[in-house]
Amino acid sequence: MQQKIISCVISLLITATCAFNSFAQDTIKVEEKPKKWYDIMKISGYAQVRYNRFLETNPDLGCDQCDKSIGEKGGIFLRRARLIFSGKLHDRVYFYFQPDFASAVDTDKQNFLQVRDLYFDVFLDKKEVYRFRIGQSKVPFGYDNLQSSSRRLNLDRSDAINSAAANERDLGVFFYYTPESIQKKLKKVYTSTLKGTGDYGLLGFGVYNGQTGNIAEQNNTVHVVTRAAYPFEIGKQNLEVAVQGYTGKFVVFKGHATSKGKEFTDMRVAASFTLFSQPFGLQAEYTIGEGPRFDAGDPLVAGDSTIQLKPIKGGYVLLNYAFSKNKQSIMPFARFQYYDGGKKHEDDARSYTVYETEFGIEWQPVPSFELTVAYNIAYRMYNSFAKPDNQQRGSFLRIQAQVNF
Repeated sequence: MQQKIISCVISLLITATCAFNSFAQDTIKVEEKPKKWYDIMKISGYAQVRYNRFLETNPDLGCDQCDKSIGEKGGIFLRRARLIFSGKLHDRVYFYFQPDFASAVDTDKQNFLQVRDLYFDVFLDKKEVYRFRIGQSKVPFGYDNLQSSSRRLNLDRSDAINSAAANERDLGVFFYYTPESIQKKLKKVYTSTLKGTGDYGLLGFGVYNGQTGNIAEQNNTVHVVTRAAYPFEIGKQNLEVAVQGYTGKFVVFKGHATSKGKEFTDMRVAASFTLFSQPFGLQAEYTIGEGPRFDAGDPLVAGDSTIQLKPIKGGYVLLNYAFSKNKQSIMPFARFQYYDGGKKHEDDARSYTVYETEFGIEWQPVPSFELTVAYNIAYRMYNSFAKPDNQQRGSFLRIQAQVNF
C-alpha cells in the first residue's frame, strides 16, 4: 500500500511539474515584451580613399560631378564614408538611414556630414510584393544610378545616366511591385561578384521634388518617374533588361546671375541591359531626352551666351570578367562612355561633350577590403559663362582602397 501511495505521489508531482512548466512557458510567451528598435537595427557601411593623379598628363582635366579630386590640387581624397542603419521595425515597416561623413560642398570644403538616404518602406502585404517607399532615396532611373558605389566596378558613374539626378537621390514617394519570383532573382544577383542593384521592383512609379537630394525645392511642380525591369535566366546565366523615363520642370539654381531661377523642361528615357558576370559580364545603357544646357552662342558677339532647352544623348558599355584565385576575387573591366548634353546641377547647366575610356581591375582579397586600379583616357568639352570654350584631353592612373563592414 505504501509503495502505491509513493507511486501516486510521484506521478502527481511529475504531472504538476509538467503543468507548471507548460504554464510558465505560456506565461513567458504572453508577457514577452516586443523588441526595441535598437534590438533589430543593423549597422553596416563602407569607406573609400582615392588618389587620381598618377601618370597625369593634363592637370586642367577635371570632372565636377564625378570626383572633385581629379586634376589640379587634387590630393589623397576621402571619396565616401558611409554608415548604414537599417532594420524591420515591424512586419510591414522597414527603415533605412545612410549618412555620409565625406560630402564635399566644393573643392575647398570637404568631409561634411550629409544625409544620403532616409526612407521607410511600408509593405501592403505579408509577402512584400507591394510597397511604398517614402523619404529621400534613389530615383529609379538607370542601372548605373541604382547600383551601390560599394559594388560598382568603375570608380565613377557615367556622365549620361548620372546627369539625370546628382547623387542619384531625391525626396519623394515611390511605389514598387515585386512578385516573389522576381524577389528571388534580384536577391540572387545582389552579391559582391554579380553586383546587382537590389530590389527596385518589376515595376516602379513615383513622384519627387526634382531638384535632387539635399537641395530645396525651387518650384511648385513635381517630377514623375516610372521604371520596368525584368530579371531572367538563360541556362546558368542571369540577365536583366529595363526601360525607364521621367519628366518634370527643373529650375537652374547655380551659376551666372542671369541664369539663376529659370525653369526648363526636364525629361528623359533610357534603356538598360545587364549580363551578370558568370564569368563574363556586360552592362550597357543609353539615354535620350532634353533639358537645360549652356549655349555659348556667337563668340564674336558679346553677351550672346544663354541657357537653352536642348536635346541630350549618351550612354556607356562596360565589359568585365570575374574569377577567383586562392579565395580572392579578381575582376578586370573596361568601360567606354559618351555624352552630349547639359548638366543641370552644375553652374549654368554646363554644356558637355564627353568621350572617355577606362581600363581597370578590382581585387578583393577578403570581403572587408577591396583595391581598385584604373587608367582613364578622356576628352571633355565643358563650357559655361565662366569658361565658354573649355576643351581638355588627358589621361591619369587612379587607385582606390575600400573597406566594407
